[in-house]
Amino acid sequence: MQRNGRNWGRRRGHGGGNKPAFAAIDLGTHNCRMLIAIPTRNGFKVIDSFSRTVRLGEDVTESGNLCEMAVERTVEALAICADKMKKHNVRATRNVATAACRSAANCEGFLDKVVSETGLEMEIIPPDEEARLTLAGCSSLLAPEPRNAIVFDIGGGSTEVAWVDLSESNAPRVRDVMSLCEGVVTFCEKYGGDRISPETYREMADEIKRQFTPFEEKNRIGDFIAQGQVQMLGTSGTVTTLGASYLDLPHYTRSKVDGLSMNFDDVIRTSQKLADTDFDTRAANPCIGPSRADLVVPGCAILEAICELWPVGRLRIADRGIREGIINELILANRRNRHNGSSKQSRQASN
Repeated sequence: MQRNGRNWGRRRGHGGGNKPAFAAIDLGTHNCRMLIAIPTRNGFKVIDSFSRTVRLGEDVTESGNLCEMAVERTVEALAICADKMKKHNVRATRNVATAACRSAANCEGFLDKVVSETGLEMEIIPPDEEARLTLAGCSSLLAPEPRNAIVFDIGGGSTEVAWVDLSESNAPRVRDVMSLCEGVVTFCEKYGGDRISPETYREMADEIKRQFTPFEEKNRIGDFIAQGQVQMLGTSGTVTTLGASYLDLPHYTRSKVDGLSMNFDDVIRTSQKLADTDFDTRAANPCIGPSRADLVVPGCAILEAICELWPVGRLRIADRGIREGIINELILANRRNRHNGSSKQSRQASN
């Protein structure tokens, strides 16, 4: 195994099956998520998954280090992921870590602990790779037209916005990306997570707008929006929670949220409705719960800033992202290796 986060196994199949299984871990500031999938004709089928709130980035903004309790919670979660991978005889995995690990001074010690206690190698990826993988995971939700897109991810410790070119037929291309060291966890620690005043909410939104303004000025996205040439796609716990709240679901249902399209009036109205409640009210919402109740309003403020800065008019919601992007790429790499191996054997046989 290597410290690049890619682990390649030697066993085929999962639980005795014939198809190889592939895995992806996305270790963020707030959550640890994993998917295990097998290839299908048109993509992949998820055979196991895992998600746990670990809050790895707790107090990183203030202390500059991962705290001991957060490390223990995260290692425990990653050990469960490793056990599931062994159960399914995973052939290949890529395990990535994002903002919290990018920021923490003591991250190397954390990564060593993960290896020693779980056997998993984690790869700390930069913001542009995070944006690329996110796009790879959710690009199927982009429409053929317009040929330009804003794709954003509101994370726990960072927020990424990608300016995407859809004019090429083979795959979307990231023209430019900007990452802010602000996310729902960092804003919650800075501004609070209970009842937030309208003034504080506005302060959060304005801070995000100020930081993203150079990105807008560089790419002149507003000119494309004025001509109706831009679509918007968002992926994060913030937008999926917003979608579930808009639909007033009795419990979170991925099939109803993933791919949902909302006009901006409904986005703002739903955001403001959530912002007007307190922690206990949000915690009682079955689509939010106690683990996210303090993060929803900061996320809504970030989302509202993005919508104000780039008034596309409609937002499509993706309940998919980095993990799906990794799985797609691992399966594609496996198919290429098999094809190259078959071609080599054919050439040798003909000789």
